[in-house]
Amino acid sequence: MNGAQALINTLVEGDVNVCFTNPGTSEMHFVAALDQVRGMRAVLGLFEGVCTGAADGYARMLGKPASTLLHLGPGLGNGFANCHNAWRARSPMVNVIGEHATYHIQHDAPLTSDIEGIAAPFSGWVRTTMTPDEVSQDTAEAICAAKTDPGQIATLILPGDSSWNPTKNSLAEQITPPAPTFDETAVSQAAQLLKSGEPTLLLLSGKAVLDEGLELVGQITAKTGCTPMSNRPTARRQQGAGRAIMKSLAYPVPPSLKQLEQFKNIILISTAEPVAFFAYPGMPSRLAPEHAHIHTMVTPEQDVVGALRALADAVGVTGSEKTAVYTHEKHTLPTGELNLGAIWQSVTAQMPEHAIMVNEALTSGWGAGKFMQNTVPIDMLTGTGGAIGHGLPQAVGAAVACPDRQVIGMQADGSAMYTISALWTQARENLNIVTVLFNNRAYKILQGELDNVGAVRQGNIADSILNLDNPQLDFVSIAQGMGVEASRAETADQFNDQFAAALAKNGPHLIEVLV
Repeated sequence: MNGAQALINTLVEGDVNVCFTNPGTSEMHFVAALDQVRGMRAVLGLFEGVCTGAADGYARMLGKPASTLLHLGPGLGNGFANCHNAWRARSPMVNVIGEHATYHIQHDAPLTSDIEGIAAPFSGWVRTTMTPDEVSQDTAEAICAAKTDPGQIATLILPGDSSWNPTKNSLAEQITPPAPTFDETAVSQAAQLLKSGEPTLLLLSGKAVLDEGLELVGQITAKTGCTPMSNRPTARRQQGAGRAIMKSLAYPVPPSLKQLEQFKNIILISTAEPVAFFAYPGMPSRLAPEHAHIHTMVTPEQDVVGALRALADAVGVTGSEKTAVYTHEKHTLPTGELNLGAIWQSVTAQMPEHAIMVNEALTSGWGAGKFMQNTVPIDMLTGTGGAIGHGLPQAVGAAVACPDRQVIGMQADGSAMYTISALWTQARENLNIVTVLFNNRAYKILQGELDNVGAVRQGNIADSILNLDNPQLDFVSIAQGMGVEASRAETADQFNDQFAAALAKNGPHLIEVLV
């Protein structure tokens, strides 16, 4: 084996069997090894941000890492934004970054950069493998690091000569991550707060908003009368019929302050204290009321489900509690004018059970909550790190991870353009994705933020650089040019028919709606 073959063999042995890649010269021996080692699926992205975003979506759905293969520091730099989102989502991922051969770095060739420095802000583990004999062991350690609860990014940097030179070593043994634990005292203190009779909030994220955790949260809520709420950002949430009723913390500061003002106690479960996304003049950064007692019961790194189970025991849950759950209320199909409400009504009326919704609708998603509550059971993936351009790539990763499930992308126009080439990967892989593209011809969310931060307008330049109408973006043509079937709906009836037809066929489809 050479180093590249040892790398792929070790990844496959560690159950890392998908690689989202945009390679270059330094990675050619890895590329060649894909034909020499069985078990690795390679998915090509035309931009590194598509690769890293797809690995994020894949990890969110399966809870295990995919790998990426990127070209030197600039390639990793191109993927930085969605690595940031994946880091905030605590997604397991193994990044493999090619590097100049060890003897070539000294010559400061044009692509030379500080790859470890680029990787450090979003990586829980970073290493440069200096010899082919170290490749398999370093790869096994990277896999273990990525899989360590709750998941993190491990970045392995592979110089060219570590890749192409032979290794004398056999494959390293896989390493089992340490089992997470929880603090029994913190659980006991949380139980006392729930028994106090004071208004108490369970603020949740991570495994606490997936099925096993949700069931326990529902039982605890039924027993104690507390309020459960998912914090934002939340990487993946399971919702819909049969699942515990839970509100979400709002994005804008004023309504989030209103949501939290009643609580005397806020118990943090697999999440951090809620804060505003940005600083706004005259607005607080911390969202919890000053009078509230904030208690961290269990962190994402700990055994979240085990802690919830212990909390249920501590408050006297017997299993007979009647948990309040969402019911399925099938919406009728809208007719007439195609507005935002009609779009969400049509989508929720027609989407199949256990669909995966990747939501980057941004302003076009505000007000969708009333349609999303009593749907069929679905998984929802949303933004976590605030970097836009995650929606289309995450849909790719989710579809690769779960080929038997329908993926629905609710996608804003401006953020779609950041990673628009993900459509090409959807077509190349024939992925089962329906994208609803909201085209309001503007960075609508930024138009609102211009007012929210109190910026004074004195001309038309500010408005012009937040508009996307000159020239107008034609997403039907863009999608078709990348091999994705596409259509445009102008009435609710047209949207109903186009969405139904897209769900009925295999492969990707994009529906553009002007809103």
